[in-house]
Parts: sequence; C-alpha cells; structure tokens
Amino acid sequence: MIRRHFHDLPVEARQAIADKAGSVHATRTADGGLNSGIAAFLDTDHGPVFVKGIPTDHRQAPAQRREAAINPHLPRACPRLYWHIEVAGWDLLGYEALPGRHADYSPGSPDLPLVAAALAELQETTAPTDVPIKAAEQRWAAYAPPGTAALFSGDTLLHTDLAPHNVLVDDRAHIIDWAWPTRGAAWIDPAILILRLLEAGHTFVEADAFACRFSSWRTAQAEAKEAFAAANAAAWKEITHADAAPWKTSMADHAVAFHAHLHAAPGNR
Repeated sequence: MIRRHFHDLPVEARQAIADKAGSVHATRTADGGLNSGIAAFLDTDHGPVFVKGIPTDHRQAPAQRREAAINPHLPRACPRLYWHIEVAGWDLLGYEALPGRHADYSPGSPDLPLVAAALAELQETTAPTDVPIKAAEQRWAAYAPPGTAALFSGDTLLHTDLAPHNVLVDDRAHIIDWAWPTRGAAWIDPAILILRLLEAGHTFVEADAFACRFSSWRTAQAEAKEAFAAANAAAWKEITHADAAPWKTSMADHAVAFHAHLHAAPGNR
C-alpha cells in the first residue's frame, strides 16, 4: 500500500483529527508497516498520538475496523485506542503513542525476555464474544490435514502475526497491529513466534525452548502441534505462490522445515 504523509489527507480528515486530538503542531511519518495508507506520529495540544488510516473502500478496511473493535479487550501490553473515525473517505484510528523501537528477536537479544512477558500476558486473555473474529479452526481449516482443524480450537485471544515489527520495546514490550485477531488454542501464538525466531537465526532447539516458556506450548498435544505446523506451511506456500518476495519465500522455507522437525520428533513417531 502506498504510504502517504499526514498532510496528504483531505482537509476534512485533518480537521476531524484535530477535533479529536487538538491542534497538530508537528508530524512524523512512521517507518515500516505495510498495511496502512497513513501511519504518523502527531504532536498535538493533547499530547502525542499515533494515527493510522486506510481508505474506506480499500479491501483491508474491514481488518482495520476489526482492529478498532478488539482494542478494548486487549491487555496492557498493547496500546490504547483513543478514537476511531470515518471521514472524507478515510478510516482513521488514534492510538496512544508508545515509545520504543521494533523488537530484536536475534539469539541472545535482551528484548526476548520482554517479548516473553508481553506474550505471557496475552496468553491469559480470553477472546471476547461480542467482536466478530475468526476461530482458529475456521481460519486454518483449508490448510490443515484432514480431520485436524478442530485441534486448533480454544478461547484464548490470539494475535497471530508476531513479527518483530509488530512488537515495540522500551522498558517493556508492546504488541501492536491487531489486524488478524483470532480465537483459538493458546499455544498457537507461541507456534507462530517460533517461525519468527527461526527467521531471526535461532535453531529449532532454541526456538522450541523459548516457546516452552509458555505452559500452553509445553502441554499442547504433539498431534495438534504437528497439524498446525502442516497448516502453517501450506498457508505460507500459498502466500509465496501469490507473491514470491524473498522474505515470504524464506518464511515458507522455515515453515516447511519446522513441520518436518516436529514430524520427526520422538513423540510423533
């Protein structure tokens, strides 16, 4: 998606933001992120605010509306949403502006314990019943081995996209960008995080040991883990068929290798 600057927004949209946040004195367009037409830090009369937005007719607009709806249910490891407005053809979210930088997942990084603490907090969060989010067994049904998707069911609120750019770190870690909230088994987020740790240079043993910090992963059925690894590998394969960007191809390779690793594990023989 083409990234625009705050002053590229229609006058009506900028005025609506000022009505919520106070006069805007300075702006800075955010680095990174692929799914927002605008992502900017604003210095306003009421203090700093982070604004992200997308045209209301864009195919990803429903995901942003879902992100707004889920926010009141998130733990403190996640930023607070101040307001959500639709104006002048734009869907706009005004967030608490958090300090920090994107997390470093590399082996030995001091960020890793902070990431673990944030995810542990999320692991204790029950998915709301009043927000229309997908269930894990539904979301991965088309990719799971026959008869296994039911193993993904549960009541935990899952983020499902724990890439380093979706975690901000200062004195703690904050989980951001909730475009794909899902209801499912708590161990799914640690499983997804394992692929990102592999991407960052961890071995299978190191990534699995990190995931074992979470009781959900330690106690999950081997059959369920292998089925999800197979589903995730199939999903990434489909993604690379649509777009063979190097990072996506790399993720697909990690997903295939991780499924093979679990399949060969003693508990699955």
